[in-house]
Amino acid sequence: MTSLTCNVLKRLEGKTLCTAESCTGGGIGAALTAIPGSSEVYKGGIISYTNEIKQKFLGVNPVLLKNLGAVSAPIAEAMAMGARNALNADIAVSVTGLAGPGGDDRGNPVGLVFIGYADDKRILSRRFVFSGHREEVRKQAVEEALKLILELN
Repeated sequence: MTSLTCNVLKRLEGKTLCTAESCTGGGIGAALTAIPGSSEVYKGGIISYTNEIKQKFLGVNPVLLKNLGAVSAPIAEAMAMGARNALNADIAVSVTGLAGPGGDDRGNPVGLVFIGYADDKRILSRRFVFSGHREEVRKQAVEEALKLILELN
């Protein structure tokens, strides 16, 4: 994962990046800050593990959360936009999903993860269903978020 993280930081030279993480609990930020000099690109992140934090610090609409649940594409996109605005960054990536051990009350399975992305040109999200235990799901989500940043920049 170190080479992937280094590639992201190199690709984003001259730009700033921030994160909004739920099920990964800061894993993207940890991967980025493990690299010396990452502060030239990475501004920081918001770990929004609860809906309250998603609303309060990322500005996610509570009606969206109520109607769609936290594990959905619109929430991932709203989290990315909210982080980008809150941290004044060029690019934001977000992750919301179910790492396990159980699904949610909406019938979503363990391993369902949405990764959001926002920059000055676009806001989008991708849906993934990862397999494995909790840490494997989280690791895969971090890796895919980093790959998405590379793909779009």
